[in-house]
Amino acid sequence: MLFICYPKCTTCQKAKAWLDQNHIPYTLRDIRQENPTCDELAGWHKASGLPLRKFFNTSGTLYKSMNLKDRLPDMTEEQQLRLLATDGMLVKRPILVGEGFVLVGFRADEWEQKVK
Repeated sequence: MLFICYPKCTTCQKAKAWLDQNHIPYTLRDIRQENPTCDELAGWHKASGLPLRKFFNTSGTLYKSMNLKDRLPDMTEEQQLRLLATDGMLVKRPILVGEGFVLVGFRADEWEQKVK
């Protein structure tokens, strides 16, 4: 599995601890060091079954400073994916990519259902 996170994020730290405590193998990818590509994001979006807006880090300062709450409704899906691919701090995290699923954000009960 691929675990995409921002190591300084407390939610990501909790998710990593949960994976480690449950002895779940993963490859860690720092979203600041290796931003997801537009193609990766498109694939993850499709596999997740979530609305694309769920991939945005709405509590982040970059999201707020760019006034994306008001701008996103007027953007196409392609424009939103390209925007997400410009900066990992726009992307909600952590993301866990496994065989046949993509989880965005950390909710232990949801992760347990998919991973165990």
